[in-house]
Amino acid sequence: MRAVRVSGFGGPEMLRVEEVPAPVAGPGQVVVGVAVADTLFLETQLRSGWGTEYFGLTPPYVPGTGVAGRVLSTGEGVDSGWAGKEVVAGIDGGGYAEQAVAPAEALVEIPAGLDVQTAAGLLQTGPAALSLLDAAKLQPSDRVLVTAAAGGLGSLLVQLAKAVGAHVTAAARGTEKLKLAAELGSDTVVDYSTENWADGIETDVVFDGVGGEIGQAAFGTVTRRFFGYGVPSGGFTEVDPAEAERRGIEVTGIEQVQFNREEMRALVERTLAEAAAGRVKPVIGRTFPLARAAEAHATMENRTVLGKTLLLV
Repeated sequence: MRAVRVSGFGGPEMLRVEEVPAPVAGPGQVVVGVAVADTLFLETQLRSGWGTEYFGLTPPYVPGTGVAGRVLSTGEGVDSGWAGKEVVAGIDGGGYAEQAVAPAEALVEIPAGLDVQTAAGLLQTGPAALSLLDAAKLQPSDRVLVTAAAGGLGSLLVQLAKAVGAHVTAAARGTEKLKLAAELGSDTVVDYSTENWADGIETDVVFDGVGGEIGQAAFGTVTRRFFGYGVPSGGFTEVDPAEAERRGIEVTGIEQVQFNREEMRALVERTLAEAAAGRVKPVIGRTFPLARAAEAHATMENRTVLGKTLLLV
């Protein structure tokens, strides 16, 4: 079968399509015939060599931690009724391929009426968005700032915060992304590529999906709670604990979007149910065939894509 491997740390050109043996389901596992592989900006950073001390990746490896498709076979101890069902699954890697192994406990059946691309587009960002909203305990009167508001996670946070009735300020880069944020319901949009972009903004809750200097500027606007989970800038927002305590701000990091298998599955089920009911929809900006995974990574790194980028197998 075909798979996309990271042959060495470096640029997008390090993603190469290769023929590899088809996987076999072990005990407690299934093999999914991948129709759609999700992509994350984090995967572009890991491919470049960033974060090796945290993630322990060594080339060659097949990236991809989220897939959608049909169950082809089941391993020992797995209900054979899964065979043939259309599912999404979070996996430990190997998603950029025609077939992938998934733990049975990670499987979520795609609800009737929901297409496989929509389900894939929600698989990893949907649970993160719901977890952040649950923790924020937003009220209709709250003022919310979302950075990277036109990205996969940010675009969902804008929709969910507006559904609560909050006043949402969306921060993004460039006219096209600001237009999308406005279309999603943001009350105010601001371009964070401009100087002093955060001046005059006051918020109750910040969802920071960027980190770095942009995250620090966003932190300066908040009066109650700051969620810093994004690293597209190259690092998380560095918050001075003493300043946070002085201002009475609760700071929450990436732990809010990290889940065990049971938590992830429950959140995926909730996300897909919300989508099937029409209450939330992923923004799928670009799709690429599996063989053009390098182009998909380059597009994400250039920050030109809106919402999610998916690989179609």
